[in-house]
Amino acid sequence: MQSVVQLVGPDRTVQIFDVRLVGVNARNAERVLFTLVVLLLLWAIARAVRWLALRLLGDPKDVRARFVMGQTVQIVTGLLLILALVSIWFSNPTRLANAIAFAVAGLAIALQRVVTAVAGYFVILRGGLFDLGDRITLGGVRGDVIGLGWVRTTIMEMGQPPAVQQASPAMWVEGRQYTGRIVTITNDKVFSEPVYNYTHEFPYLWEEMHLPIAYETDRRAAERILLDVAARHATPLSHLSEGEVREMQRRYFIAAVDFEPRVFVRLTSNWLELALRFVCRAHGVRALKDRMSREILDRLDEAGIGVASGTYAVVAMPQLRVKLEQAGGD
Repeated sequence: MQSVVQLVGPDRTVQIFDVRLVGVNARNAERVLFTLVVLLLLWAIARAVRWLALRLLGDPKDVRARFVMGQTVQIVTGLLLILALVSIWFSNPTRLANAIAFAVAGLAIALQRVVTAVAGYFVILRGGLFDLGDRITLGGVRGDVIGLGWVRTTIMEMGQPPAVQQASPAMWVEGRQYTGRIVTITNDKVFSEPVYNYTHEFPYLWEEMHLPIAYETDRRAAERILLDVAARHATPLSHLSEGEVREMQRRYFIAAVDFEPRVFVRLTSNWLELALRFVCRAHGVRALKDRMSREILDRLDEAGIGVASGTYAVVAMPQLRVKLEQAGGD
């Protein structure tokens, strides 16, 4: 009696009840087994390299170094895996070229967004758009980068100042502090939208605080108070890295800038507006401005300077005359 399952032909193809299973043969079974062995071997090597790199780093809290190491191991492992699969499954160059052509055509049509996102991943790494831990705005989301993958970037979202509270999506935190939401954005956004980076090249910001005072107020005393407070709390010029400034000026066309605190005066129809401009670090701005605001208010109280507002005082009421008419009765 003939066997139900047989291996026939030069490729020893599996045949069940005189029906040959296309592609199911001893040669492909060997390739599958070899592929599994290669996958297991690469996985073990990647784990061992990560473990060894963590031991050599010295500081386990160095997030950036761990990120760079992890991305490097991931990319090298992926390239080795592709090379191994090509070597195992495509011994004929003609078959390999045809398979690549069909794969590229299929990916270009069916996975266009995914392919673009992967391309964006390499642009982010090679172009230095941002790194792990940078504070950025991407795809309408502002926050700190806490994860970077092949397809998506993960951001810990932060709130927005009151001036942009009407922006979408709506925020309930009126300051640049974490909201608690973790947002994932596809990497293809780097090709279609601007990327705002607050910390990568120059980890400082120019901030402003506005103080309205009455025209009859001693504006020079108010200006001195603002400059004194800024000198106490803002980032001193000595703390700014000259290397960072020179590197910015070398890489980009940036003229000489003034890092000293300054007060600008603007005339309005209601009051005199003093705008204090100063340099501070990109992180902790809300806490810094809170400390400065408290000290400014205390100093203004000591100097007898009030803050102007848009309130109105009613000083007189016009006389009202009420005439009552008695209705006629029976």
